[in-house]
Amino acid sequence: MTDSPIDPQTLDPRLRPALDKVIDPELRRPITELGMVQSARLDGTTARVTILLTVSGCPMRGTIETDVTEALSAVDGVTDTSVDVGVMTPAQREELQEKLGHRKSNPFADPHNLTRVHAVTSGKGGVGKSSVTVNLAAALAAMGRTVGIVDADIHGFSVPGLLGITQPPTRVGDMILPPVVEVPAGLKTPYDDAAPGASQRRANRGVIKVISIGMFVDPSQPVAWRGPMLHRAVEQFLTDVHFGDLDHLLLDLPPGTGDIAISVGQLLPNSEVLVVSTPQHAAVTVAERSGALAQQTDQKVTGVVENMSAMVMPDGTRMEVFGSGGGANIAASLTERLGYDVPLLGEIPLDVSVREAADRGEPAVWAHPDSPAAEHLWAVAKALDEQGRNLVGRSLGITPRG
Repeated sequence: MTDSPIDPQTLDPRLRPALDKVIDPELRRPITELGMVQSARLDGTTARVTILLTVSGCPMRGTIETDVTEALSAVDGVTDTSVDVGVMTPAQREELQEKLGHRKSNPFADPHNLTRVHAVTSGKGGVGKSSVTVNLAAALAAMGRTVGIVDADIHGFSVPGLLGITQPPTRVGDMILPPVVEVPAGLKTPYDDAAPGASQRRANRGVIKVISIGMFVDPSQPVAWRGPMLHRAVEQFLTDVHFGDLDHLLLDLPPGTGDIAISVGQLLPNSEVLVVSTPQHAAVTVAERSGALAQQTDQKVTGVVENMSAMVMPDGTRMEVFGSGGGANIAASLTERLGYDVPLLGEIPLDVSVREAADRGEPAVWAHPDSPAAEHLWAVAKALDEQGRNLVGRSLGITPRG
């Protein structure tokens, strides 16, 4: 194997259209576009192809081989397929990074970046902030959005477990490819009516790309880091991880107004704060402080989510286990304090199905999409997505010709 770029002439034009439909499960782009097809030829009725993985031991090798075989089997005249697997050379990996436009910088700090960045915070722990973050990301992905999650709760990381992620990130040079979680094929969404083929269907659905310190350390060991290391960890997540083009990026922040909350305000000046709290009145003042921090970091509070609201009983009655009205009080108080409208985006009822799904590593909006909690989570996700970002006065990166 040489360090020279892959020659397009080595791809049989009869097989190229099928291979163009094979999407790399991590990079979410066609393998032909990424230079992963070293050769493809038709030997009688046998399609023979050589695929170059980004790194040795790529965790998605089996998926890529299956998708290539499926795509080639659909070509007229092909009765058999032979897929050989190799590994890119350092020069080819560098070329790949150039194609992806990956730079060791934080793209989300660019004021022209169109990704909506949501810093999900709470005044105290135990209010279900991580569960809300994961379910909102899952709902947005099911709507067809490409979503990223940064598990910024370094000491109390939980996002990988809530999404059932066991796959480690893939390191390609100084670029980290985050694990990708796909929307279940059976979930009823507008984009499920796509072209046949598992790989192509994946390309037309939203996905969640996740990074967490829990993917780099022993989950049973505590992360005993202080402020500077915490800041550096979040910074590396934003600079070294290649998320690609995202519609939404959610950061699951630790509770309170400590180092990471301040770091996120500095590293992501365009981020919007989403405050999560229970309805308990004792939690209102604490939760309000986490939202008020945005005033010092020049962030905007986009809304409040009341979690663990009244539980819907089998007979239809509502049991207010943690009281009521806390979310509305926080929203009203922040509106007055910050001088702009801070809406109460939703009141998520206390629902056993959310806990059960989380224990299995599934978002409730996927596992139980019609449950009381899921219905409210869908509504909050829709509200976040529809808020959009005003493009007036912003550069779109294009130059008109006249």
